[in-house]
Amino acid sequence: MGLKICVFEGDGIGPEIMAPTQQVLDTAMAKVGAAPLSYTAHPAGAGHYAQTGDALPQASINAARASDAILLSAMGLPSIRKPDGTEITPQIELRFALGLYAGVRPVRVFPGQPTPLSDPRAAQIDFVLIRESTEGLFAHMHEGIVTEVDATETLRITRATSEKLFDFTFRLARQRAARRGRPARVTCVDKANVFRAFWFFREIFHERAQAFPGLVTDAAYVDAMAMWMVQRPWEFDVLVTENMFGDILSDLGAGLLGSLGLAPSADIGDGIAVFQPCHGSAPDIAGQGVANPLAMILSGAMMLDWLAGERDQPVLSAAAQMIENAVAQVVAAGQAVTADLGGSAGTEACADAVMAAMANA
Repeated sequence: MGLKICVFEGDGIGPEIMAPTQQVLDTAMAKVGAAPLSYTAHPAGAGHYAQTGDALPQASINAARASDAILLSAMGLPSIRKPDGTEITPQIELRFALGLYAGVRPVRVFPGQPTPLSDPRAAQIDFVLIRESTEGLFAHMHEGIVTEVDATETLRITRATSEKLFDFTFRLARQRAARRGRPARVTCVDKANVFRAFWFFREIFHERAQAFPGLVTDAAYVDAMAMWMVQRPWEFDVLVTENMFGDILSDLGAGLLGSLGLAPSADIGDGIAVFQPCHGSAPDIAGQGVANPLAMILSGAMMLDWLAGERDQPVLSAAAQMIENAVAQVVAAGQAVTADLGGSAGTEACADAVMAAMANA
């Protein structure tokens, strides 16, 4: 039996982009001669909450914990909310339940891909945002105190999680440097000039950097970084930041790509990880067969690359690279992309084009 993949099909367009993603993964695995992945779907999401009152059953958490990796599609529906008015976010609950402290958000422009930036250097954009995913302003997200006159939320940063986050970030930067053949640069993004918690965060960053000689490290305030990500995003390599800042900047990064439909992500802990697209469930187009599957497909490729290291199966990295190359070909050709990328292809046709590109590799 192949590696066990826990699948959460999600809400809205979630099931529509999950099915072709599994087909792409299966094609890549067969192409490199790896054992087929073993998928098992489990319930979670806003739709499940509407039916049962539980967005993430304990049985689903247990199944995720027992798997080799978790593939999670878009979740949440704006029309379905908790009694306090907040949306259903089992994907966030899963991060806390499994201790997935490192949110990995790649921002890469494929050759020939149109972007909102007119500067030709935009074609060089290739950086990764690492978002701490279990602390920060999300640490007490259900514990805010609201009265008729004010509201208070609590931000929490711990040394233990920050050290693991920075060590993960520095290791990833080294891996990127080895693959790209150039020095690694890691930038800590914070607000250390105003908040003591962020000065604490930055101090730990510099402390842990001492254990990784050869890396270039620096720090930037989050407001300045938001500006620089628009003015000169091609200059960055790896950015690491707090949960809320990462939530915001990752969408800005996706905006540089021209569409959230090209923005994959991973949430990684100690020996366990979830892979999902950055975009939402898009209920307005659900069931129409027009959703962009590429972010979900690229998330699947990230899963294979992570599994290659975690399960000592290098062939999976080859499968991941094959998928990325195929997506790049489809995007560059521009003939089988969905409406958000300027094309007219449907979900199935777009995924079929990716598989055709792999077949010809």
